[in-house]
Order: sequence, then C-alpha cells, then structure tokens
Amino acid sequence: MGELSRDIGAAGGGATRAGRAVSVMDGPWHPAAMARSAVTWTSALYLAVSFAFGLTWFVVLVVGLAVSLGTLIIWVGFPLLALLMVAWRFGARLERRLVRAAFGVAVPDPYRPRPESPNPFARVKAMAADPATWKDLVYLGLLFPLTLVEFVASVALWGLTGTLLFMPLIVLAGGGMEINLGWVTYWSGNPVEALPVLLAGLVVLAGALYVTRGMAIAHGAWARLMLGPNASQAENLELRERTAHLRASRARGVDAAEFERRRIERDLHDGAQQRLLAVAMDIGRARAKLDEDPEGARALIEQAHAGTKEAITELRDLARGIYPAILTDRGLDPALSGLAGRAPVPVEVDVDLPERPPAAVESIAYFIVAEALANIAKYARATRASVRVAREDRWVVVEVTDNGVGGAVARAGGGLSGLADRAATIDGMLIVDSPPGGPTIVRADLPCTW
Repeated sequence: MGELSRDIGAAGGGATRAGRAVSVMDGPWHPAAMARSAVTWTSALYLAVSFAFGLTWFVVLVVGLAVSLGTLIIWVGFPLLALLMVAWRFGARLERRLVRAAFGVAVPDPYRPRPESPNPFARVKAMAADPATWKDLVYLGLLFPLTLVEFVASVALWGLTGTLLFMPLIVLAGGGMEINLGWVTYWSGNPVEALPVLLAGLVVLAGALYVTRGMAIAHGAWARLMLGPNASQAENLELRERTAHLRASRARGVDAAEFERRRIERDLHDGAQQRLLAVAMDIGRARAKLDEDPEGARALIEQAHAGTKEAITELRDLARGIYPAILTDRGLDPALSGLAGRAPVPVEVDVDLPERPPAAVESIAYFIVAEALANIAKYARATRASVRVAREDRWVVVEVTDNGVGGAVARAGGGLSGLADRAATIDGMLIVDSPPGGPTIVRADLPCTW
C-alpha cells in the first residue's frame, strides 16, 4: 500500500467511532482495576497539588478585587478589573485543561462568541455580560477551600498508606517502630512483625483508591457544572460543531466529485478519444486506397476494426469505473467478487449483510475495495488479500487486508485520500493501519439507515 499514512482517522473529522479516553465518571471500581488505571494516579496527583493552584487564585482574586473595586472611584479600577477579568478567564481555561488531563472529564468552553469589533471596550463589555465569566470567578474563588479539603484528605490517606505498606523497610532501617492509632497500638520490632502492618496497608490502600475516586468524581462534576456550558449552550455548541463538520464533509465531497470528473475527462481524452481518432484516420486512408490498393485498404479496415474494439473495451472499463452495472443489478457481493476475480493476487471475499444498503453506501464501499485492491497490485507486494463487509449496529464496515510490506505513507491527492473524501460525504470514516512489514488494513465505517 502506498497511498495513506498509518492512521488517517475519521474522514469526516467529527463523526468518529473511536473509543474515548476513560474518565473518573466511568472508570473501573474494582480496587485492582483502579490501581492499574492511569486515571486513578493522575487524579491522585491533581488532588495533591491543586491546593497550590487554589491558594494562588484565592490570593490573586482577593487582592485584585480589593484593589480594583477600591480604586473604581478614581477610574483606575476599571482597567485593573478588566485585566483581572481576563486573568481569571485564563485561569478557568487552564483549569478545564487540567481537569481533562487529570480526570478525563471534558469541559468545553462555554463563552459567547467574541464581538467582531476591534474596539477593546466592546470586548470587555461583552466579556462582562457573559454569565460564564462570573461562573469562572465563583469556581476559582471556591477552589481554595475545596482543594484544601482534598489536599488534607489526600496527604493523610496516602501518607498513612505509604507508611503501612513500607513498614517492613522502615523497621529494617530504623530498628523498630510503634503504630499508635489511639485505639490500637502495635509494635514492630523486625520486618516479620511488620508483615501484619503491611496487610493492613493493603486494606488502607483500597480505601485510599475509593476515596480518591470519589473526590475526583465530585471535583469533576463541580468543574463541569461551573466551568462548562449549560444545557442550552451545550446544545448550541453541538449544533455549531455539527454544522462545521457537515460543511467540511460536503466540501470534501465536492472536491472528490471534481477529482473524479477530471479523471474521467483525462481518461476519455487520453484513451478512447485518441483510439477513435486513429480509427477515423484509418478508415479515411482505407477509403482513399479502396480503388487503387484493395489489399492495403483491407488491412487498414482490419486495423480500424481492432482499434474500434479496443476503444469499446476502454469505454466499458470507464463506465464500470463510474458505476458498475453489476452493482446496480445484483448488489455488493457479486460486484466485489468480480473485483476479486480480476485482482492479481488471491482475494477472499466475505459479504455478510442482512439486506442491501442504500445505493450511496454500496457505491462508496465498492470503490473503496476497488482502490484498495488496485493499491495492493501496485505497491503491496502481497501474496494474498481478503475483503470483509459486515453490518455493525447502524454501520456498514468494509475491511480490506493484505499481507504485503506495509509502511504506507500519506500522499496528497492519492487514491485512498480521495476515498476518504467520498466516505466523508455520508459522514463515514476511513482508517488505514499499515505498520512497516505489514499487514495493511484499510477499514471504512459507513453509516447506514436500514
């Protein structure tokens, strides 16, 4: 394969079926699974260090608001308040990124669109009129007491957990230690006597994991409530993203149609048109020789006849490339079997569809397979390939696999790139997995309403 890179991603840019990152909201709850989950440790790290962030913003806001509001009477406070507003909106944006990185909780920016006016006063006025600005202020103002509680709980729990788990090593280095929890006192004089403490540490570890997960969920929910859009804003954001995605998909579809038109025009001009012109010239020469040189005229007529058959073959291939008749008449399975039969390597075809999908889906699936098989013949150096078409929920999945050399590289304007644009016209996606040494897998997920 030589047309696309290893991971081309979603052809449409927005409608993807790729799995999203695990967040604290839907992560595992078994202690062993929580201990293996990266989100548990990123959450613990955030809960331990975010106290510094909360304290910093508490000081900045208290001092900044006091100075700004205190100097409003002499007008100096207005630019100071505007700068402070810009600063806390920046802090809220940073907090959204930190919450996403630590908890896996996506919090979109809820701000209203900025005014087009270059006037800075108009921008400050719009910023002050945006409710999200003041929700940011409330969040950052309350971040200090919230992170203080999280910090104390995290340090106490993880400090106790670490002490208990490493008690055998502590005893070995220090020569003995007494554990006094008020109602329980235990003396560990050697590593063997410290083993029960280690077992207790495992229990405390499980508790620390659950408490960390609970605090992370609470913090993530609070951040999403205060820093994220409300229901109407979220709906508007989704509609805007959907509109932008559809606009990009349609543009890619227009580009794909234009590319196909130029290809057909080029094939007609360089192929069938030239052959038909040669046929016309041969017939003209034959007509001029018909009386004086009948044998020469006969040879020219035979040559014109052969050229006509070649032109007909090229026109038939061109028509098949536009939309094969067998696909219309008999469906995807016979059409793909025909492609496999013409391939230079053995191709196994498996089509498992309960009924025929719409014509647009069939056409895109057919051309994806056709282009993939053509690339296998040109680049892959494969000895076998397989084609699988199946239904998965509301998707038609097309997979073309070969055992070739792999190592595909992106090529602008390549065949598979054009197929990604085709898939985008119906909100589908095209993914290519082609590590060096192979195998290469071309997968297309095409939405389908059955």
